[in-house]
Amino acid sequence: MTHSQAPLTLVVWSDYVCPFCYLEVPELDVLADRFGPQLNIEWRAFELRPAPVPTLDPDGDYLHDIWARAVYPMARERNMTLRLPSLQPRSRLAHEAAKWTMDHAAFPALHHELFRGFFEDSLDLASPDALIDTARRLGLDEGSLSRHLAEGRYRDAVLKDQQDASHWGLNGVPAMLLLREGEALDNIQGAQSRDHLIQTVARFI
Repeated sequence: MTHSQAPLTLVVWSDYVCPFCYLEVPELDVLADRFGPQLNIEWRAFELRPAPVPTLDPDGDYLHDIWARAVYPMARERNMTLRLPSLQPRSRLAHEAAKWTMDHAAFPALHHELFRGFFEDSLDLASPDALIDTARRLGLDEGSLSRHLAEGRYRDAVLKDQQDASHWGLNGVPAMLLLREGEALDNIQGAQSRDHLIQTVARFI
């Protein structure tokens, strides 16, 4: 296989408290179906407001304004249901839980449920109990997740993802980096249309 024939990797940094990251999920699912084995999609953690950075005020003007101007219109365009959450938790534990599922072949289910739970039901992503209950409802090993969260087993992996984003000059999410055999070909920042994503990847296939 020549270098130009090697599969592409699309590394996606996202945060579970970022509505635009959730809105991009179905577009990336279409991308995966469209290109099949020619494209590997890898999800990475990016905490928008790690401690001690203050979290946003769930009742503040900023969130209400951006949801009215951008989130709700995009959700309607993509036929998705999002509600402005009643809380704005830190997301590190949710990222740690997602990392845990990568070692248990259960990432897609929990990944989707964390997004859906937060943006439809105001799931408290900072609560170990809420995360463990979510895993239990999905039929996952709640005891194992509980132990790993308590021990911070995946904390370094989450921090490494954040450091990698900084290395590539990515400071917000959603952010995507298109690679072939470790070589950066292009980067995509912000929520993008399906057509734009397809055209960007197709240039390098």
